[in-house]
Amino acid sequence: MMSWAARFRLLQYVKASLWIIPLFGLLVGVLLAEWAAGVDGAGWWPDSWRYSATTASSVLSSVVGAMVALLGFVVTIGVLVVQQATGTLSPRYMRLWYRDRLQKAVLATFAGTFAYAFSLLRRIESDTVPDLGVTLSGVAVSASLVLLLIYLNRFTHNLRPVAIADLVGRMGEKVLIRATERIRHSSAGDGTSPPSAGPVTLIRSEQGGVIQAFDAVGLIATAVRHDCVLVLAHQVGDFVPPGTTLVEVHGSAPGPDPRRVTGLVALGTERTIEQDPAFAVRVLVDIAIRALSPAVNDPTTAVQVLNHIDTFLHTVGRAPLRGRYVLADGEGRPRLMVEGRDWENYLELGVTEIREYGATSLQVCRRLRALLDDLLETLPAERLPAVRAELALLDESVHRAFTDPARRATARTPDRQGLGGGARAGEEPSRRWR
Repeated sequence: MMSWAARFRLLQYVKASLWIIPLFGLLVGVLLAEWAAGVDGAGWWPDSWRYSATTASSVLSSVVGAMVALLGFVVTIGVLVVQQATGTLSPRYMRLWYRDRLQKAVLATFAGTFAYAFSLLRRIESDTVPDLGVTLSGVAVSASLVLLLIYLNRFTHNLRPVAIADLVGRMGEKVLIRATERIRHSSAGDGTSPPSAGPVTLIRSEQGGVIQAFDAVGLIATAVRHDCVLVLAHQVGDFVPPGTTLVEVHGSAPGPDPRRVTGLVALGTERTIEQDPAFAVRVLVDIAIRALSPAVNDPTTAVQVLNHIDTFLHTVGRAPLRGRYVLADGEGRPRLMVEGRDWENYLELGVTEIREYGATSLQVCRRLRALLDDLLETLPAERLPAVRAELALLDESVHRAFTDPARRATARTPDRQGLGGGARAGEEPSRRWR
């Protein structure tokens, strides 16, 4: 029987695949061609909508050639996306771009129209013409062109760094909210250490890989079956070398089958966003620091990305984060302990690299200060010490980068637009928070 981890990896492959949906479109095109030919045989098609064999062959041949050309055009656009993403955005974004449903719908429509027209061609004889099928091929071409225009509109507008940052940020927020809601319903409190009583069995990973996701329901059911507590030794997103402890089993002898347990934790070649909202922050930061590289030198893009990091950090700051989550069974007994990311982890991930790479940019320094000031003003008190620590680090970076007092004062002025947002140069920043 296929394990949960294998099913998860298969689902990830299907989501990222660019050929499965188009193959389905091919099959649908062939079936529709057979249906259209059968309906023509019923003899109810109006006489005014009839085609000669020559006209029908010309129309269908043109459709076949046009669909092949359009498929090549879409593939070319895909190659351009890969080049741009790896060059100016983030290679990690490709993990999300492969899942674009519109792109798969366009490829499936083109492939299905191609198969439909090609299948009808063999039905044409001197005295037999699938009139309904030829007419429907025109409808399919029209639908394909409309989808192509929509796809081009998305390609030209939504491939800008700021549009991608908005998309990635919203995806990360959805994953974070979904994860915190799920944990809230099954949480047994804030555990700091696993139970000390009973034997401890270490289940090691057979192969190395990044922890992409885990089946919490399956792990809890396994712990209940063997009356033990399972501790996931690493958090989602960590790379686990071969032979490293993956899960600790506390309080059960003999413990559960190691293969059963490892089959509930999915390892892969790279991170996914399904249970890892920090992956969204990683992509956002990658885009920002690419914009700050000397080869690109586009601090305005980094400031725009910081807008979406700001939004995400506000969502994270209000979420019930813990360093370790304890999940319970139906009777409220702790069964599963999972490493989590705390607020400090998210904040450090969101601002550290941008501060280091953008320390010499007035825009970036001012926008970062505005971001941190906004967090100080809106987040609960327990989140504020980490924000003040980041403000202190930002002050040190500004002090090192700007030796002139006037420019240093300008760099220390919060501005939500980076430059030009109406902030007063020389104003003492963050005074009320100190």
